Amino acid sequence: MKQLILIRHAKSSWEHTHLADFDRPLNPRGQRDLPAMAERVRTRELIPDRLLYSSALRTTLTAWELKSALNLPESHCQDVPEMYQACWETLLNLLQGQPDSSNCLMLVGHNPGIADLGACLSGTAPQHFPTACVQHLILNVLSWSELAESCGTTQWFDYPKLHR
Repeated sequence: MKQLILIRHAKSSWEHTHLADFDRPLNPRGQRDLPAMAERVRTRELIPDRLLYSSALRTTLTAWELKSALNLPESHCQDVPEMYQACWETLLNLLQGQPDSSNCLMLVGHNPGIADLGACLSGTAPQHFPTACVQHLILNVLSWSELAESCGTTQWFDYPKLHR
């Protein structure tokens, strides 16, 4: 069995209208919510073999906080430019190409792709997937290449507003 942790980036800022979408930083709420979310992931011992993230600024900052909280080595973390604004099919193809030596992967990405991927793999209707949301899936596959619709079961679904 494989495990997958899907995370949407923390809340980003729209304050600087001159910035391209790719370059938007986290806003104060995102900066506040992110450490608590990373700590909940650490407390649940969801330590990935590899952390893959979109190279947009807000996802990079989210991934770096997770890397730090989980004490992941730099070699286990990789920015993946094609994850920026990726649809669920692109994310699924990325996962299907991962080495089977990795039993647990973490993706930090964007909506709607990340939410739609979680829905596809769990065989459920897409659900609200707010910023800094985490979905942990157990996948009934032995190889990443076997990933398909409804092959997973959600073990944990969490986001900051559940803790206010």
